[in-house]
Amino acid sequence: MPRRQAPGLGLLLCLSGGISCLAGCTPHFERPVLTVASIELEKGSNFLQQSFLVRFQIQNPNNRPLPVTAVHADLTVGADRLASGVTNRAFVVPPNGQSTFDMTITANMALAILKLANNPHADSIAYDVTGAAELDLPFMHNLPFHESGSFSLRGSQ
Repeated sequence: MPRRQAPGLGLLLCLSGGISCLAGCTPHFERPVLTVASIELEKGSNFLQQSFLVRFQIQNPNNRPLPVTAVHADLTVGADRLASGVTNRAFVVPPNGQSTFDMTITANMALAILKLANNPHADSIAYDVTGAAELDLPFMHNLPFHESGSFSLRGSQ
């Protein structure tokens, strides 16, 4: 009889421990890091729309694969959304590894020209890229990111 009570007693102790026990009983998962590796102006666009090639890097600090189903991103300059893009290309980041992928985002050039006109002697322009990677995990469906940086205007001339 004592052997049958032992599992029930363990479950009772775990339940009385509340959330801290439940957190200890679930698998440990460290949040992946998604960063912008580079951003470049693409050639061949028209006057009203400009495309940017954004390279992202995802680092997976966990010992299990990270399945990414889609990524969306917005590029802002100042407080204005200048460009946006979406990729539905699914890929898997290996355990304790990293993966890179490219996304083309399209810009509103009328707004970009206004931004550049306000700073005619600038060699670069500061940007923010925000968005999220959609994950195929039962405990984390969305991995938001925010990166700031600048890209050279000299390289696009």
